[in-house]
Amino acid sequence: MSGHVILSNEPNFLVTAGLPADAVSAWSLAEPKLEHSYGEDRHHFSNFWLQSNRLISLLPPADRRNEREQAAAKRIVETARQTRTQFLRDHVESLYNALTEGGSRHVRIEQLVIAAAEAVPGLMPGKHDLATENGRLQRDRSGVEIDQGLFVAAVLANQSAGRHLCHSMLLPRPDSVDLLDRFCRDGVIELKGASVRRSGRACIVNYVHPRFLNAEDEGTLDGMEICVDVALLDDASEVIVLRGEQVESPKYRGRRIFGAGINLTHLYHGRIPFIWYLQRDLGYVNKIYRGLAVPGDVPPDECGGATIEKLWVAAVEGFAIGGHCQVLLVCDYVIAERDAYLTLPARKEGIIPGAANLRLPRFTGDRLARQAILYGRRIECASPEGRMICDSIVDAGAMDAAVEELVSGLTSSGVVSAAGNRRAFRIGQEPLDLFRNYMAIYAREQAYCHFSPALISNLERHWNAQNRSP
Repeated sequence: MSGHVILSNEPNFLVTAGLPADAVSAWSLAEPKLEHSYGEDRHHFSNFWLQSNRLISLLPPADRRNEREQAAAKRIVETARQTRTQFLRDHVESLYNALTEGGSRHVRIEQLVIAAAEAVPGLMPGKHDLATENGRLQRDRSGVEIDQGLFVAAVLANQSAGRHLCHSMLLPRPDSVDLLDRFCRDGVIELKGASVRRSGRACIVNYVHPRFLNAEDEGTLDGMEICVDVALLDDASEVIVLRGEQVESPKYRGRRIFGAGINLTHLYHGRIPFIWYLQRDLGYVNKIYRGLAVPGDVPPDECGGATIEKLWVAAVEGFAIGGHCQVLLVCDYVIAERDAYLTLPARKEGIIPGAANLRLPRFTGDRLARQAILYGRRIECASPEGRMICDSIVDAGAMDAAVEELVSGLTSSGVVSAAGNRRAFRIGQEPLDLFRNYMAIYAREQAYCHFSPALISNLERHWNAQNRSP
């Protein structure tokens, strides 16, 4: 099977763009062909990818290239990217097994992409490549992280490797386990971006990013996942309430806001790496939906692995935009204030709204889901459409009492069947393999969206991001 993708006029095209003829010839001759031996292919393909990188480095910096030079760089990148796809189709399981010692080690996704870059140089950006991107606006970033998306997509599309990765991301983080004793003693943990406290037989997990209306970014993600872990591991609580803390905005000062989704200002300024999306949805969001997996067991749901689960209640005050609206779709009960609203402004942001495309149609039907995701339809929580997502509506100022009453009702006779019922719903609605296959497509498509010129255009047009300070 040949990996040939270079056009017949490729060398001439690249030479006329100003690249040295000998370097172009060496690159063309190095084009790899699949031999179906992981060891041999890894060597030959890696050599070609590194030569591709060197060839691009001979061109002027991206912001100083003329039209022909830009076309040459694009052609080299696309050619290398096609060969990466070919390599991964044949060898992703072998590579994944090497990185996880045959599945005996669980490696989180943010660590996996770095380990893979070291194991197969040129397959995707390594630590140095990523470091050179730091400090650049999103519009000025090179897009090398797209190759992370292609790698993760291939891992998730492979049933064995994909299930194992999902299992790894559902395990409690070591730092969460380290904090559990402190939480059991003090009943509260406050971290950057999130907090968790025990209140009676419930844990309250709060989004905490007051300057940005509780929006999520790289600085909030670890704290939120740790708080989710701790709440699930806490033996003294039976229900978990998800809520937004008070914010600083003059318009909403002193008021709780559930959350404004991804931090668009940080996104515009290049402060949200691509792997953030996958870490979020395979991590804390999936833990809310599926619970914590157990080390040494098989993956959950149809694979039969055990889980640590509790009922999740979302308390929506103000609004739940983007990612915060996505989270409502994995909670068991949603209480919303009468004037609260929901939006999934993916069209205006230029990205895919997590797993909302998979989950929202179960709540609202396909038509309304498309209107919300593709056309930015706003859904009032108290409307008939909003009540498809929200279980109960309360007046402003009545949320505390409503949450207390619901938690009391849920825990008064025990919630021993809650985990079993949650699993039973999941196996009929979203078994692990369905989620895994969705996330494989999501990883690839979101990578291209994250580096699309349309994303920058949308942020400037709809968010005025260029005039906002991070």
